[in-house]
Amino acid sequence: MPATSTLAKIHIAKKQLAMDDDTYRQMLESVAGVRSAKDLTPIGAAKVLRHLEKSGFKNARQHGRRPAAAGADRQKLLGKIEALLAEAKRPWSYADAMAARMFQIDKLDWCDADQLWRITAALQKDANRHGR
Repeated sequence: MPATSTLAKIHIAKKQLAMDDDTYRQMLESVAGVRSAKDLTPIGAAKVLRHLEKSGFKNARQHGRRPAAAGADRQKLLGKIEALLAEAKRPWSYADAMAARMFQIDKLDWCDADQLWRITAALQKDANRHGR
């Protein structure tokens, strides 16, 4: 049986790709020869994950996790930061590194609205510089 985290990723991918139960089970059977994820071997689970990624599943760990947004101002700023990072094909860890470099704060989550605004401005200047 595959690790619990692998099974969780498979179920997250199923939800992200909006697969109904019949389609999901047919995919499991065609890719790994089983009708239920609990019957997957570790190798079968890896095959299924690869297939789901080829089908469009975006693993959150590839780009990191969006920071928590408490308040409308923070939410708008984080949305703009997310858009600028996506446009530049950069992960959330890039913004964390900016916070560390600019404010000596390890995580973007811990920045206040003014600091988030300054990070947004820096990302926008970078986008303008690179013609995005």
